[in-house]
Amino acid sequence: MLIQNDRRMQRILSGLAVVVAILVPVLAIASGGGEHHADSGAQLKDFGWRVVDFALLVGIMVWALKKANVKGSLAERQQQIEKNLREAAEAREAAEAKLKEYTDKLEKANQEIDALRAAMLKEAESEKQRIVAEAQAAAAKVAVQAAQAADQEVLKARTELRVEAARLAVELAGGKLGAAVQKADHDRFVQDYLGKVVQL
Repeated sequence: MLIQNDRRMQRILSGLAVVVAILVPVLAIASGGGEHHADSGAQLKDFGWRVVDFALLVGIMVWALKKANVKGSLAERQQQIEKNLREAAEAREAAEAKLKEYTDKLEKANQEIDALRAAMLKEAESEKQRIVAEAQAAAAKVAVQAAQAADQEVLKARTELRVEAARLAVELAGGKLGAAVQKADHDRFVQDYLGKVVQL
């Protein structure tokens, strides 16, 4: 497309040069107003120099345009723009891919966090149940130990009461019977009583 534009531009410039080359003499003759000048050779010489000047000017302009390489510059600019557009599209695709990758990673991390939270809650609940069960078992054990200790204290108290009752009975009996009972009877009563206490 740029080549076609360059050819079109050259055609336009060439056509313009031809038109100017034709119009300049016509205008020069027309400006004379139809008068005949005595020095028409000088006019033709002047006209020739003007045509040469104009041709040189057109030549310099064409050379300057080619030197400036308008076509090449435009082609390079178009290629650069196309390259920039491709790079921008690639960068956008890469950014979208990264966004999707990070979104997937974030979603996966959220799922892992939810799974960890659920596992921690489950573990905490089982730990709570284990602690409660241990506490209940310990409380039951303490209750059993307390009941056993209470039973032992009751037995101990009963034993002490029996011993004390026996001692008091012996003293009381010894005091009342001491005057009425003789030594042999006293020893026999003590032996009988001690035998009964041992059986309890």
